[in-house]
Amino acid sequence: MSAASARRASLALADGTVFPGKAFGADAPAVGEVVFTTGMTGYQEVLTDPSYCGQLVTMTAPHVGNTGINGQDAESVNDQPQVAGFIIRDESPVVSNYRSVESLDAYLARSGIVGISEIDTRKLTRHLRDQGSQNGAIGSEAPDTLVERARAAPSMAGLDLVRRVSPKSSYEFSESRAEWNVKALDPRAGKSMPSDHRLHVVAYDYGAKRNILRCLVDTGFRVTVVPASTTAEEVLGHSPDGIFLSNGPGDPAALPYAVESIRGLLGKKPIFGICLGHQLLALALGASTYKLKFGHRGLNQPVKDLTTGKVEITTQNHGFVVDVASLKGAAKTTHLHLNDGSSEGLEAPDARAFSVQYHPEAAAGPHDALYLFDRFRRMMDR
Repeated sequence: MSAASARRASLALADGTVFPGKAFGADAPAVGEVVFTTGMTGYQEVLTDPSYCGQLVTMTAPHVGNTGINGQDAESVNDQPQVAGFIIRDESPVVSNYRSVESLDAYLARSGIVGISEIDTRKLTRHLRDQGSQNGAIGSEAPDTLVERARAAPSMAGLDLVRRVSPKSSYEFSESRAEWNVKALDPRAGKSMPSDHRLHVVAYDYGAKRNILRCLVDTGFRVTVVPASTTAEEVLGHSPDGIFLSNGPGDPAALPYAVESIRGLLGKKPIFGICLGHQLLALALGASTYKLKFGHRGLNQPVKDLTTGKVEITTQNHGFVVDVASLKGAAKTTHLHLNDGSSEGLEAPDARAFSVQYHPEAAAGPHDALYLFDRFRRMMDR
């Protein structure tokens, strides 16, 4: 056991519930919305996913850290962790993966992120499912102090976190999935679209996962990434063949500047949105969104494609969803979550736009929905 993991600490929720544990990683307090993810693998991708900005993330898998941290699996473009804090049951004292370059404890300490272990994560997850996601605080102070700190933190509803994670300037992205590109390596997976990069996609970065951008490159696009505040006129000034709307953190209703830009692009170029991009597209079409009780986060979320009748197992990470009834015919529903019937996909043919709430790029997770990137390209080839 490391010296860091011997520090006593607690996780306190805004409702007064306290979970004792041991701190590891950085020696610093943290506050944020406490959420859980059901993935059994991919904790480095979780830590670095910008959609987790401002959140204390609970891993439901009990044993975390045995594969260490490597130089390939970061999902933030800057390779840095994005979570406010990390909550686990057991921290592995041994790192055994051949790709590992450092331990989870060392990585979090170097990055200034606090972790807490020896938490009863099964009890915590059941509590969040019953009472809903809520603010929490991690620290070594008295439990009452931590509870007050959690209660004083801003609510996720109405919070613009995109400004924290979106880049300050545009950049070109040309990295591919390389050895992780299943279609390129395995002929049984089917043929990819030609990767001639003659088509140009401008991607809004609201907190984009790296593997989304890699998938765009592997689909044959030349990719220009722009900040969330980029206007419609500035995007069209790049002369794109298509426009992509990325994932990201926080409340979509707190991003009127993004909605205005998307509204100015509808019908002018093919548009594809993922996760927050799905929600923002719906808002631009006149719909509204609302916050789920505890969100969808994990690698095993079942989604039905209403067009084909097929069920996809998907990776998801979101706390807000589109109110389908509020669309009022502006778009048709293409995908539904089989657990709760919530919106998982939209299509607006007249606006030349479609979107999904889940993550077809996975990282980590199944590859059932990679076909959506090819669909985006076919829209431009017409």
